[in-house]
Amino acid sequence: MNIFKKVLPLKNFPRHLRLLTYAIFLAILSSCVSQHEVEYLRDNDKRITTFYEAEIQDYRLKPDDELYVQINSLDEAAANVFSGSGNQQSTTLTSGISPYGASLLSYSVNKKGFMLMPFIGNIYVKDKTVSQVAEILKDSLSSILNQPIVSVKLVNRYISILGEVRNPGHFPYAQEKLTIYDALGLAGDITEYGNRSEVILARNEDGKNMRIVLNLTKPNILASNYYYMRPNDIVYVKPLKKKFWGFREFPFQIILTTISTALLIYTVVKK
Repeated sequence: MNIFKKVLPLKNFPRHLRLLTYAIFLAILSSCVSQHEVEYLRDNDKRITTFYEAEIQDYRLKPDDELYVQINSLDEAAANVFSGSGNQQSTTLTSGISPYGASLLSYSVNKKGFMLMPFIGNIYVKDKTVSQVAEILKDSLSSILNQPIVSVKLVNRYISILGEVRNPGHFPYAQEKLTIYDALGLAGDITEYGNRSEVILARNEDGKNMRIVLNLTKPNILASNYYYMRPNDIVYVKPLKKKFWGFREFPFQIILTTISTALLIYTVVKK
């Protein structure tokens, strides 16, 4: 209480007014977020620290995945049969077509894990990587096309970011490697009231939904198996408890103005 008496010298005012003022002042202090709480990768050691990257397993295809397939060959006319509109499709995709538009140009993996291709038929692609699918298609086309070149890309790369971020939502991405920090950047970063030491990652692996707690304030996150995002990951940023005492939710400013006015009136009347 001594610190309050030094900061708020109210000894000449009634006891109940002093206690109320001290209580409001304490609430304001408790609602403040320190610089330490909004920092990432905290470390007292200022030297360069190296973390070896965790092994990243290639994404395995699942039912309802969508694949963009580009097929080129010395026989361009024949290759266009597989690529729809041929070079136009490729140019459109690389020039910034939306993910939803790209899905219209893609091949879907059905519930049984097959993908239907023109002239080839059904190809089982479940649990295979996109590079393995490209090799399968290349082998299948060798008897049809002259020196086929096959490129396969996963179209449905999405992540959801919820909670205490500036712009929560469902975001598409094209990178092969997207870190947790990249993902948060898509959502405008965590707000000052977000808990950076307890970020929840929800991920489905082998038919099981996993809940992983990530501490983004620790440098060793750089070597974590969960540093890189996977398609359909969900990131939830928990709020700090201080948020519920913050200025955005509670009208401290109005209360302080009211108290100041009351004290001023009391001083005038007392005189």
